[in-house]
Amino acid sequence: MKKTHLALALAVAAPVAFAAPSTEDMWNTIQQQQLEIERLKAQAAQTDAKVEATASAFESSNSGDWMSRTSIGGYGEHHFNHFEDKDDEVDAHRFVLFVGHQFSDTLRFFSELEVEHGLVEDTADGSGPGELELEQALIQWDFAANHSLTLGQFLIPVGILNETHEPDTFYGTERNNVEAQIVPATWWETGAMVGGEILPGLSYNVAVHSGLKTPVTGSSTLLVRSGRQKSAKATAEDLAFTGRLKYTGIAGLELATTYQQQQDVTQGGIPGEDTAGSLWEAHARYTIAGLTLTALAAEWDIDGATAKALGRDQQKGAYVEASYKITPKLGIFVRQSEWDNNAGSSADTEVEQLDVGINYWLHERVVLKADIVNHKPPSTTSSDNDGFNLGLGWSF
Repeated sequence: MKKTHLALALAVAAPVAFAAPSTEDMWNTIQQQQLEIERLKAQAAQTDAKVEATASAFESSNSGDWMSRTSIGGYGEHHFNHFEDKDDEVDAHRFVLFVGHQFSDTLRFFSELEVEHGLVEDTADGSGPGELELEQALIQWDFAANHSLTLGQFLIPVGILNETHEPDTFYGTERNNVEAQIVPATWWETGAMVGGEILPGLSYNVAVHSGLKTPVTGSSTLLVRSGRQKSAKATAEDLAFTGRLKYTGIAGLELATTYQQQQDVTQGGIPGEDTAGSLWEAHARYTIAGLTLTALAAEWDIDGATAKALGRDQQKGAYVEASYKITPKLGIFVRQSEWDNNAGSSADTEVEQLDVGINYWLHERVVLKADIVNHKPPSTTSSDNDGFNLGLGWSF
């Protein structure tokens, strides 16, 4: 009896507990769900937009802009030198890295960092075999059509090798001695330089920059090569001024001349003495049908009693070179050089050298070199650097 009453009670209550919602309730529920779906869609769309914007900005600032505007390059060379009168040498002579960046169509940065002789060693007397050098670090601004302003640390516009010295661009394992000892390459200073094209094929450079500080004691007194400060806390009591004109208006021809003036090449190192110095350099190069003829001359004039007493009031040199590319990969050359860092002396202090050799380019930027050196020192010097050289060089 009790079971019958319980079953009857459940049968009556069930329709009440589980009654279906009305149409109005269902419509309200659907509308609320639709609003929630729309909110979630809007939130997802905003998230996607942010992700896409972030990715686009990253791509633009890194691969699309920064990387495309930044360049890396460099060059290097290994040498083997055989000498008749001293020990042979193997030298990781130079390893250089370039880094540049194009800020805009008219504004750019360029730098050059070099390790010389494979090892930079901290020694008490500074006699370590190598050097770590910042050769260039400059900003160049094209302020007008065909005219630019260079600010910072730059190569002096003089000679042939000072601005273009990658090993695949010249003949001979070693750089020629006239531009090394007299110009003296590689030579950089810090300052400002304006350059551009005056007429088609005729360009100019005018610069004001830090200058030499030549030693005033010892065997290197007033030697111009020893006076390079390399922008390393360089004394700047006396600045230097450089001007160059270059003509390349005829195919294969380059004519150029440079003049530099500095009021005191010792930066006050000899009190009360006028040691003003001036450099004049001129060169010509002509290439036709694989044959290249080159001639260069440079001369320093230095005032003062000390320079005159040492014969270093004049320091000069010149060379002529003929090279011929037998094939696009194989070239031969011969070069006759003369230089004298004591040309003002009445003694025989001139050095002569004849270089003959070949270059073989494995690639237009990778070269093997071999040359023979006939070195004629002054009659007052007994040492003789006759020998031969082997070299490997590259640039990229």
